Amino acid sequence: MQLGMIGLGRMGGNMVRRLMKNGHQCVVFDLSPDSVGKLAAEGATGAESMEDFVQKLSKPRAAWVMVPAGAATEATVMKLAGLMEAGDTIIDGGNSYFKDDIRRAAKLREQGLHYVDVGTSGGVWGFERGYCMMLGGPKEAVDRLDPLFKTLAPGMGDALRTAGREGQSAPSEQGYLHCGPSGSGHFVKMIHNGIEYGLMQAYAEGFDIMKHANSPEVPEDHRFDLNLTEIAEVWRRGSVVGSWLLDLTAMALFEDPELKRFTGNVEDSGEGRWTILAAIEEAVPCDVLSASLFTRFRSRQDHTFAEKLLSGMRNKFGGHVERPSGG
Repeated sequence: MQLGMIGLGRMGGNMVRRLMKNGHQCVVFDLSPDSVGKLAAEGATGAESMEDFVQKLSKPRAAWVMVPAGAATEATVMKLAGLMEAGDTIIDGGNSYFKDDIRRAAKLREQGLHYVDVGTSGGVWGFERGYCMMLGGPKEAVDRLDPLFKTLAPGMGDALRTAGREGQSAPSEQGYLHCGPSGSGHFVKMIHNGIEYGLMQAYAEGFDIMKHANSPEVPEDHRFDLNLTEIAEVWRRGSVVGSWLLDLTAMALFEDPELKRFTGNVEDSGEGRWTILAAIEEAVPCDVLSASLFTRFRSRQDHTFAEKLLSGMRNKFGGHVERPSGG
């Protein structure tokens, strides 16, 4: 199947590679000609402009936008919409706000275009592991593009089936799910990221407590000099708190036990804030998620070992690089 990809950064480029590796054809465009050239050398069809990109897509076209959320996504989607025809589909795989998806979908629907929002998780590891995807949009468009989603998804892998599930595996077991109408995919991904904040904070605080178990404030006979690197490793094996985030934590600690390369300045990419806003609108309490977001704000003022570990986890799963401290 053919897919066009606009935005060839850490995730967009590797998604193209994963698709091509499994027999799909890809047309690619990026503001960086070098990025286009690299993927063209690997077998993709490069485009020199947005107009050239659309012309090289077969009808009904499918164009995936993987650029930073906000103004860049808005401009790209709207320019694409002006070049495409009824029956074509525009996919936003970035971290857009779900209310923007609802608005854009309604506008594109007037032109007969399909709009699919894809909350995408997988980070820099997606080429090897696959991408967990939460899809929103018209069923007709999602069903037509199913071969692409199935290829990008992780598949069953080594995860055991949930007790009671039988017969042919559902898409959710393969790692992707049509959540509902436009906006629902990014809504679910938004909550996913809000939960991610809370999980990361719990790990970070727990390891911080263990790091200071030999603190002078603790009675001498109650002090422990703990090897955090090995504790992270043992917890990966059969522990109820095992997870991919813990795998990445263990990796970060093994490479740099004192986390000296991290300052602890922990950014937030927006979804955590939007999760709290949704909770407020729904009058749903979210003590852990809101506290984890506010901790990130505080991390930009002073830094604890917990915040360095949060920064280390973000670097491992998403390749996120710390920004310099503000003052």
